[in-house]
Amino acid sequence: MKIKTVRFTKSVVDATGVPDDHWPHIAIAGRSNVGKSSLINALLQRKSMARTSSSPGRTRMINFFLVNESFYLVDLPGYGYASVDYKTRLSWGPLVHDYLESSIRLERVIMLLDIRRNLTEADGQLLQWLAANQKPLTLVLTKADKFKASKRANQVRQWQRELESAGIRETPIVFSVPKKLGRDHLLKVMAKSVGA
Repeated sequence: MKIKTVRFTKSVVDATGVPDDHWPHIAIAGRSNVGKSSLINALLQRKSMARTSSSPGRTRMINFFLVNESFYLVDLPGYGYASVDYKTRLSWGPLVHDYLESSIRLERVIMLLDIRRNLTEADGQLLQWLAANQKPLTLVLTKADKFKASKRANQVRQWQRELESAGIRETPIVFSVPKKLGRDHLLKVMAKSVGA
């Protein structure tokens, strides 16, 4: 799939504001500071379409990007960052949950996991919820450039073992923004999901 056009359409603070047109949705989920904005910018080949920040927890709304006038790429707020105030943390869970539960156009959830970290309780809860609700899922290991190839392969195997022990059989896509690793694979998955 080639990215020809991208248009930011809106940000919403509750699920009632979700676009009600007929375009399918692909949602990007993951904990704070996992690299969602960088991945979105790399996928869309736009340097600042999604705002990046070195401070985790900056995305506090659901952001909708209309791609190729044919589907929405949906940037969900990150979860699990402790320094964000308690009231904001409380509001993120229901916002993401309500969207995932109520979106009739959701074709796939792309869940990002930092290759350098371990599976967190919040990651596990989201994975279990997605599986229980039969949401199509693609797992992506981000920040793969932080390791040399041999160490990266070890990390991927470790992640696969950890995911299998959590009951997840999905093989993750290894992704690196600087090395352009995994982009084509992920775009193929997305294209198949939305019939592009």
